[in-house]
Amino acid sequence: MFRHVVLFTWTEEATEEQRARVATELAKLPEAITEIRSYTLGPDAGVNPGNHQFAVVADFDSADGFLVYRDHPLHQAVVTEHIKPIVASRAAVQFEV
Repeated sequence: MFRHVVLFTWTEEATEEQRARVATELAKLPEAITEIRSYTLGPDAGVNPGNHQFAVVADFDSADGFLVYRDHPLHQAVVTEHIKPIVASRAAVQFEV
């Protein structure tokens, strides 16, 4: 199994509607990208200060499956249209599980 974890912090100008739209659009991807085996996402619970504000954890059978997801036009559209306009910072890691 191959895991992709990405964390986002939003700009101060990002509206609640924009943040919710990111989650809505990302949640559509597992139905469209068959390489996704598991897909979990959501806002930070707010328990600890200083955390990133949103996380995505995606599992694939292999790194090749991740690359299909990474480069998929629907994923790229979500990134371009909904994430990039409001992202202040991003951290990501991929690893074998």
